[in-house]
Amino acid sequence: MTNIIGVNLTKTYTAAMLTGSEAGTAFAVGDRYVDQSGKEYRFVQYDTGAGSVAAVAGNFAYYYAPSGASAGATGVVTSDLSDSAGVGAGVLLSAPADGEYCWIQTRGEATLTTALTAGADGNALTPVGATDGTLDVSALVTDHICAIAVDASAKIVFVTCP
Repeated sequence: MTNIIGVNLTKTYTAAMLTGSEAGTAFAVGDRYVDQSGKEYRFVQYDTGAGSVAAVAGNFAYYYAPSGASAGATGVVTSDLSDSAGVGAGVLLSAPADGEYCWIQTRGEATLTTALTAGADGNALTPVGATDGTLDVSALVTDHICAIAVDASAKIVFVTCP
């Protein structure tokens, strides 16, 4: 495992930053980082999707799948639920513009900006049935479980994304 130095979890990056003078010192899509508390993060690209859903720090992102049809890609995320296959990617830590790059939290305790669509403490959470950038209570065994409600009223979840 490679050690990553200089991670700024709330910074966003343009394509030019990844290929220009910062190339070699910047991160690559798919890079993972684990902090001292055990929380895990992944470096991804953000797409606003067909609905032009802007990124909001603290909202949930899903793996990008145009019109809901997944091609198996996991390097691009969106908060546009209609342009996902209902698979949660993680919590946005910044607000990247369309096409920019950022870190998302994929594991560990997180406080969301937007309230859950529904749910109570201990509920398994999924993008299925939610609204853009949020999560809902899982109702079916086929739902992708990407978080567990720790304190639903305070918007605290335990993220469990791949």
